[in-house]
Amino acid sequence: MLDRYNRRINYLRISVTDRCNLRCSYCMPCEDFVVLPHDRILSFDEITQVVRHGVELGIDKVRLTGGEPLVRRDVVQLVKMIASIGGINDLAMTSNGVLLDRFAGPLAAAGLMRVNISLDTVDPRKFSRLTSGGNINKVFMGIRAAKKAGLLPIKLNCVIENSAFEPDAVAVKKYGEDNGMEVRFIHRMDLGEGEFSIVEGGEGGDCGNCNRLRMTSDGKVKPCLFGDLAYDVRLMGAREALHAAVTHKPPCGTVCNQNKFYNIGG
Repeated sequence: MLDRYNRRINYLRISVTDRCNLRCSYCMPCEDFVVLPHDRILSFDEITQVVRHGVELGIDKVRLTGGEPLVRRDVVQLVKMIASIGGINDLAMTSNGVLLDRFAGPLAAAGLMRVNISLDTVDPRKFSRLTSGGNINKVFMGIRAAKKAGLLPIKLNCVIENSAFEPDAVAVKKYGEDNGMEVRFIHRMDLGEGEFSIVEGGEGGDCGNCNRLRMTSDGKVKPCLFGDLAYDVRLMGAREALHAAVTHKPPCGTVCNQNKFYNIGG
């Protein structure tokens, strides 16, 4: 699919849940968040139908996100359903890694190809503070399990305040290099203020070359992370919603007042 600016749109990021087992301050703080009732969340059949139509339109790269996708019950079955659709060249997941020790093997067997893991520090105390009580040892166990299962390459997503030379960022990079993982630095973003930049070591934030659509867990297809345009697959139908999102994809991000990071899929 080509949008109005001749960008090839081939990447669909799907939030499978707005729930998470961590409470990172910049994404899902302990207060000021509201999760959707379960009947608003798309079923696996609905998600698979969207992906199927997406592939027919030119999508060949799919990423499952959240919230934390591994807290969605039976998510391995969803991976299996999506993996069975011909034409997907890259089926990935972004996770905080806490539950990967349990799920890495079954996910790989179901057809997941690789994972990105969010990791902003390798210091146990700082990690606990940043995530409101998270245990970094579970993340390290998850990373080892993902490597053993062959979910490669593993990429680490590290959120930074100002620079990749901050002490925590430097430590994460060294940990990644020592363990054969790529590290990407994501500058702290603000949806409501429209503050974003290109991901260091990745492709996100590069509006001129953006190739992605996003779908929230309740089925709103968004042309842009930093925008309020959204097209409901339940109201419009999957194919029509995807087509509308491509047709109206803006040249560049602005601001988003309708979503938060935990319910938009990042």
